[in-house]
Amino acid sequence: MKRIAKPLLACSLVALLGAGGAWAQGGPESLLPPGFDRPAARPTRAAPAAAAAARPGQPRVDIGPNPEPTIAVQPVVEAPSGIGAIGAATATGPVVLPNGITSFDQLIALPPDKLDRLLGLIPKYDIPPGAQRAMKEVGLLDTGEGGMAPQSLAGQNAALVRAVLAGNNGQMVSRWGHILLRRALASRLDAPAEMAPTEFAALRAALLLRMGEGVAARALVQDIDPVNYDASLTQAAMDAYIATGDFTGFCPVMQLNYSARDDAAWQVMRSICQTYGGATSTGQSELDRLGKAKVLSPMDMELAQKYAGAVGGARARAVKIEWDNVNDLTPMRHGLTLAVGLAPPETLLAKAGPVYADMTALSPMAGLGLRADAADVAGAMGVLSGAAMVDLYSQIYSDDDITGGPAERALLLRDAYVGVAPADRVAAMQQLWDGAANPYSRYARMVLTAYAAARLAPSADLNAQSGDLIASMLSAGLDGNAALWRPVVEAGSPGWAQLALGLPMGGEADTGAIETFIGNDKSDGQHRSALLIAALSGLGRIKDNTRDSLLGKVKGSVAGQTRWTGAIDTAAGVNNAALVALLAGLGMQGDSWAKMTPRYLYHITSALSRVGMAAEARMIAAEAVARG
Repeated sequence: MKRIAKPLLACSLVALLGAGGAWAQGGPESLLPPGFDRPAARPTRAAPAAAAAARPGQPRVDIGPNPEPTIAVQPVVEAPSGIGAIGAATATGPVVLPNGITSFDQLIALPPDKLDRLLGLIPKYDIPPGAQRAMKEVGLLDTGEGGMAPQSLAGQNAALVRAVLAGNNGQMVSRWGHILLRRALASRLDAPAEMAPTEFAALRAALLLRMGEGVAARALVQDIDPVNYDASLTQAAMDAYIATGDFTGFCPVMQLNYSARDDAAWQVMRSICQTYGGATSTGQSELDRLGKAKVLSPMDMELAQKYAGAVGGARARAVKIEWDNVNDLTPMRHGLTLAVGLAPPETLLAKAGPVYADMTALSPMAGLGLRADAADVAGAMGVLSGAAMVDLYSQIYSDDDITGGPAERALLLRDAYVGVAPADRVAAMQQLWDGAANPYSRYARMVLTAYAAARLAPSADLNAQSGDLIASMLSAGLDGNAALWRPVVEAGSPGWAQLALGLPMGGEADTGAIETFIGNDKSDGQHRSALLIAALSGLGRIKDNTRDSLLGKVKGSVAGQTRWTGAIDTAAGVNNAALVALLAGLGMQGDSWAKMTPRYLYHITSALSRVGMAAEARMIAAEAVARG
């Protein structure tokens, strides 16, 4: 190696020393091509006249090489008076500091975000004006995807639309009513003429959140550029991001509306966004200050600090979260807990209400077992589809680390699909249904088994379970599979009643079979019979006089008018499907079908049928008999 290295070093030195003698001259060697450093003056040459005057066909003779181009010396333009040379400018007067700042040291000690605001460097928008979206047809579903017509509410009274959206508490008795309302709220709609598009979007997002549809609410607010947010939409957006545990997703909105509010939740979100944006020490210090000020409970602040440390690239604080003195859940507490990889206590989740179960079921960061337990609520409400529930339990079945109730239900669901004999499959489904804690969860288990029930061949041997099997199929909208049971079920049975409502058939229902159903009805006050008669009338499957006669036997009635019945009938009369859907959702509020009256069910099914949503009307009617 030494014998090789020395000649190479010598050659390198010779090359360097011989490169124009730059080192010997004591100055740097120019890297510019010849003619660019010190261009030599050249004599001006006239244009070759001989070549210009050459006769056609005579070859041109090149006398020599073309001259190299010269660079003309440009006159120096003197700077205007008052502007010194670059790097030599000096202040000609006292420097004016921003208001509230008394020294330069105080200025540079400010956190980056406060310094940016003080100097006016906060961006006014995050999307160039030419690329910003118009505030029209805001939503997720186009008409080709099942959405409502964009102009459905544009000509409606703004006060009516506001009252319908703000007056709905979000919990509905009907799974299919929930699905219908979600579809209407998520459609690409224009706001009423006398309502700001931001208020319209905020009202829709807020109702979706009350329904437990945090993911849909977040997607809806994301369809509007943050530069267009007002106070109501900012609040709805923050609630949506908190509900989904996506706290950093709110940071673009926070950046453009930094000083819009100063409440506790806003300050915590602002500190999280500071940490996420790179100002880790500033954000953590602010969270420490907020913790000392007790703007939130100590546990909430610990959760926020743990989350901020994780998203800020710093080591998450080793904090043990204690639930001993915590008696309830809040959306922020629930979202932060799931976001940092923890799970709220089961006792708190059980009493927190269905919305928290819905948020848990939709949270990808939650454990599969926790999501399966939450699906017992979310499936019945309509937040989860039957296919989504089967996918969830398929993951549980393939994970040997999951034990307990979710794993046992996954095994039963497998038997419901691949049991050797039909009786074995039905027995597995029956175990799933009867193992539910309450009727609400039992219906969610029916949603779970819908596709397994559809695989069964109709048989008179299964008549005892036909009502539950048909209810399971119709809970997922599998009316074609349920129709195959029509020749098998007994007239007047629960299965017959659901098929009489749920199938897209014409003609009048059998009055004798209805009377048989009434005679066998053991529900409180024969409520199911009243709902069956009212729904058959709303679908146009019995005459009005037959309806009134049969309702007299169960002490029910559809007579009488209210502001709501007048509004939904008027909306149906002008064929406004979107407004009918919103009003139907308003009329289906409640935590059980016991809250539904025959009169309201009659008007809902009638109005939906008249505006072209007969399929939704049929599913709601069949669900009423199955669960009423």
